[in-house]
Amino acid sequence: MDELFTGYYQSPIGMICIQCNRQAVVRLHFVKHPDEEAIVQPLAGSPPVLKQALEQVAQYFEGRRQSFDVPVDLSGSPYYIKVWRELMHIPYGTTCSYGALAAAVGNAKAARAVGLANNRNPVSIIVPCHRVIGANGTLVGYGGGLHRKQWLLDWEKSHTFVGLF
Repeated sequence: MDELFTGYYQSPIGMICIQCNRQAVVRLHFVKHPDEEAIVQPLAGSPPVLKQALEQVAQYFEGRRQSFDVPVDLSGSPYYIKVWRELMHIPYGTTCSYGALAAAVGNAKAARAVGLANNRNPVSIIVPCHRVIGANGTLVGYGGGLHRKQWLLDWEKSHTFVGLF
């Protein structure tokens, strides 16, 4: 098993934990109680990818980044990985229904399977599962809580700009 390095970012909607191996981000999620030791020395001995991830997440929450280029290492079933990779094609500031995402990965009738894959996304925000909504436009499920999903969608809509960062 790869050695993991952890860093934290205090976002406007809660503390975010980012975990990386030496090459890529493997997990990004919201936490209630961060590891106090990691907060004091989050980058001591950590690989550059952790600093890069923390910087890009900060830029996202500052409204200066719409896409991420930090490497991610997605671990899951081949189907889950296919869904997670497709999530990365949903443009900033837009949404997609579970059914449309299911169609994009090859089976329009697999909205529930897509929902389950979305729920298991290990790299929230960078792999933007918050951009997937119900067919009728309602917010459905988000591991970080629906209030965060709504905040992220509203944030992106209000910070959409033309061009790349």
